[in-house]
Amino acid sequence: MVAIDTTRKPPTGEPILTVCGVSRGFERGSGGVRVLDEVDLSLRVGEIVGLLGRSGSGKSTLLRIIAGLIRPSGGQVIYRGRPVNGPADGIAMVFQTFALFPWLTVLQNVEAGLEALGVSERESRRRALSAIDLIGLDGFESAYPRELSGGMRQRVGFARALVVEPTILLLDEPFSALDVLTAETIRTDLLDLWIERRLPTKSILLVTHNIEEAVFMCDRILLFSSNPGRVAAEIEVPFPHPRNRLDSAFRQMVDDIYAKMTARPTIGVPGQLPKLQIGSRLPPVSTNVIAGLIETVAAPPYNGKADLPEIARTLQFEIDDLFPVVELLQYLGFAEITDGDIVLSAAARTFADLDTQARKTMFAERLLASVPLAQHIRHVLDERPGHQAPRVRFEQELEDYLSDSAAEETLDAIISWARYAEIFAYDDVAEMFSLEDPGG
Repeated sequence: MVAIDTTRKPPTGEPILTVCGVSRGFERGSGGVRVLDEVDLSLRVGEIVGLLGRSGSGKSTLLRIIAGLIRPSGGQVIYRGRPVNGPADGIAMVFQTFALFPWLTVLQNVEAGLEALGVSERESRRRALSAIDLIGLDGFESAYPRELSGGMRQRVGFARALVVEPTILLLDEPFSALDVLTAETIRTDLLDLWIERRLPTKSILLVTHNIEEAVFMCDRILLFSSNPGRVAAEIEVPFPHPRNRLDSAFRQMVDDIYAKMTARPTIGVPGQLPKLQIGSRLPPVSTNVIAGLIETVAAPPYNGKADLPEIARTLQFEIDDLFPVVELLQYLGFAEITDGDIVLSAAARTFADLDTQARKTMFAERLLASVPLAQHIRHVLDERPGHQAPRVRFEQELEDYLSDSAAEETLDAIISWARYAEIFAYDDVAEMFSLEDPGG
């Protein structure tokens, strides 16, 4: 049995990779949209660094820039003293989706990258079998992807990245497409290989939106803010491996990160979010989830105030599940966030006790009072003689501020909330908004 080194400390040597002022944006309407803005980071030999933030904060875009798959709009990536201007030798990436060739066996999938590098057939076979054995897939060399579970397919993805013996391994949310138990098994196996120094890679850069995963795996965590993506904070993780998730210091760090990630820029009143604009991106939050979270926090044992990490564990929410609904509750005046706790307002407590129709009425009032896009669509429909307007009219307005996908997501969110609140209707076939009663 290989002894586990629990004294490993984050290194202090020269960075093997440096990201200097990297930005990424694109033109949109009369202006432009920035996905990343002046991002700086470094990666040293012997450390795992986590990029932690919500979806849409540009983490995956940054990883692709580092891998040389896309170019930045500004700044540069320096790897081993040289700028990265395309795919670089010594940098490999594992994606969220399995991305395997379905017509190739496990062995052939793993060998594919070596063939592209011109490695001899004999050496390619030796390295592929070694990587397959290392990642725990020996015995499945002749299996096709369709015969494998999701966890096994992702192990093939790891083997395919490790077979090129990369200096830096980039992980783009590699566990998020897996069920909880499978993700935990593969995560722990990978970390054991790293701790035991059995991996060929020297450094790991991990993109995640799972706070516990970041604290469990990483030596340093960079917190990303959104719109545009920036490094909002850097956190050193002082715990030696292996780490105990139930340890009080571990739990306190998770709580502290929740508090940091829910802290928002204030305008005038501490704890108050900046007001939404017509072009603000809106989260695709279900009204059932909104009502469910209010009911959960309003009921015992929380009685109106709950610790966000505890709520996340209770509801099995990750930050991409929890943060959008919490943020929307703040905008609607249903909650405040203080030091990582969610505190319901008096209105939210009232909402929890109302019947369905009364809830709809309250939600409609707050939606029109707090969300400018809802106000704008309703005003346009009120002013038009036929009380109708095509979807494309509002999509084009949003695309002056947001990417195409973000504009579509925002409009879909408004449609869902407006239908619940009964403030306007939408015909998905005709792609038309109206004030008509859809049931009439």
